[in-house]
Amino acid sequence: MLRLLVLTLLLANGLFFAWSQGLLKPYGWAPSPQGEPQRLAQQLHPEQMRLLRSGDRRPEAQAAATAQPSSQPTECLRAGLFDERQADVLRQALTPALPTGTWVIERGTDPGRWIVYMGKYTDNETMNKKLAELRSRGLDIRVEPLLNPALAPGLSLGGFPTEAAANEALAQFAARGVRTARVVQERAAVSGQWVRLPAADTTLKQRLESVRAALAGKPLQPCP
Repeated sequence: MLRLLVLTLLLANGLFFAWSQGLLKPYGWAPSPQGEPQRLAQQLHPEQMRLLRSGDRRPEAQAAATAQPSSQPTECLRAGLFDERQADVLRQALTPALPTGTWVIERGTDPGRWIVYMGKYTDNETMNKKLAELRSRGLDIRVEPLLNPALAPGLSLGGFPTEAAANEALAQFAARGVRTARVVQERAAVSGQWVRLPAADTTLKQRLESVRAALAGKPLQPCP
């Protein structure tokens, strides 16, 4: 039994040696050739291969770098309100200038502005005398610029988004001895469209310079 096993192993080794050396090739038994030109025949589109230098990036690496979020600080900015024509002009300017998703044009309303007002005076000299009189009585009066030229010359003691807030401020001024002030609506509510940039970084702000004319003179300000 042991002799038969030994003879079987010797025969198997002999057959493997003959197969590995190609001695059985005439009988159709031989390993696949590993040399040329057979390996060249197995190549797929070798003409598309190119050597990369140390500074080159593979396309997938470039795409990954592009997809990474900016590390620059960002802030939300908006400008408006724009009417329909102005919004169309702005949309046409922003589409090729800024990446998709970095800006949006949306409908909105400016609630208007109410002020605590003193005036209208006959001239600036009379207005300044009234202001000096209030301050001589120890009142800390801070005057804001008037946004409505029709109310000049006059004094705005503060602007508010609602009439109720302005009336509350008026009551506080009356308690301090200001008797001739009243609440007026300086600017009515306006509907239109805002342009908003939710996350504007330094690079995006620089690119906005190319569409400055399409903003129609309306400044970009922090979102409320």
